[in-house]
Amino acid sequence: MGQVTVRVNGYSHTIGCKDGEEQHVLDLVAQIEEKVRVIRAMGGQFSEARMLLHVALLLADEAADLRAELARLRAGGAAADPELADRLNRIAERIEGLAQAVHRA
Repeated sequence: MGQVTVRVNGYSHTIGCKDGEEQHVLDLVAQIEEKVRVIRAMGGQFSEARMLLHVALLLADEAADLRAELARLRAGGAAADPELADRLNRIAERIEGLAQAVHRA
């Protein structure tokens, strides 16, 4: 089992993952850190838990948008490009899983 140490909002965390998925975890953490920067730019002071809640909400919102777009494509044009619909579905599932993991943290 692989492990990667990441830094989110200034705090280090060791994350377990399947061997070979370390870079994928780092890429996901980079997305989380980007959301942290967005929230910090809004101003105000947030506890760690509240910061991660806001990050999870932003990611969940993106997942909802992707699911809505996927539903639209399936209803109207997905038959023309099933690979795109499948890819959007996988992306939405990843974002949703990430949002749930952040919410549990």
